[in-house]
Amino acid sequence: MMLLIDAGNSRIKWRLVGENVHASGTCTHDAPDDLAVCIETPGITRVLGCNVAGSAKGEALAAIVARRGLALEWISSGVQRCGVHNMYAHPARLGADRWAALIGARGHYCSRDILVVMAGTATTLDILSADGRFTGGHILPGVELMRQALSHGTAQLPTTGGRYRNHPRDTADAIVSGCLHAQAGAIERIFHYMNAAGSVCLLSGGAADEIEPLLDIPFHRIDNLVLDGLHRIAHAA
Repeated sequence: MMLLIDAGNSRIKWRLVGENVHASGTCTHDAPDDLAVCIETPGITRVLGCNVAGSAKGEALAAIVARRGLALEWISSGVQRCGVHNMYAHPARLGADRWAALIGARGHYCSRDILVVMAGTATTLDILSADGRFTGGHILPGVELMRQALSHGTAQLPTTGGRYRNHPRDTADAIVSGCLHAQAGAIERIFHYMNAAGSVCLLSGGAADEIEPLLDIPFHRIDNLVLDGLHRIAHAA
């Protein structure tokens, strides 16, 4: 049995897998209690993870795993893996979470051009061709970072509250609605730029719930693409 860990900037997502998924969950870096309980499950022989939260948080997670006498294997980006070819100018500089998400996406669709959207602390828009080439991607602040930028960079804009409205008549609503339109607009723009019949957009990440209703392109919601990628990597190793 394997434990897969996606250590993101804001949250930790984990999945316990054997022949099937046994359990999964989400926790924070400040309170990884569920993960600490999960690692005590009998029969775990391998722990594979993806870390973009920094070395200190990675070491804290590795220490939790080490209590069970196991080593936490962190993946890193490479030139080729699981049918995905990394066309980055410097392949090792591609974020490990983006690499794992691309590999996860390839497992779902192996004969179509894919726009892989990870909507988290940052929103990443990565293009994966039908023949498995990662041809490039875009990064923009996520919904919450956009809101924080407005509140920190101005004197009178609210930092909390608000909800999406088609016609906002309140400043907090206007901020939320504007940030969500910026996210959806970027996704749609890149998707149309791909301009390939049969292309598909895969939407994942913590902010997907907010963005999903605004998208006017064909897409599929697939949660935890990073964990899907880790699962493929583990079985290919």
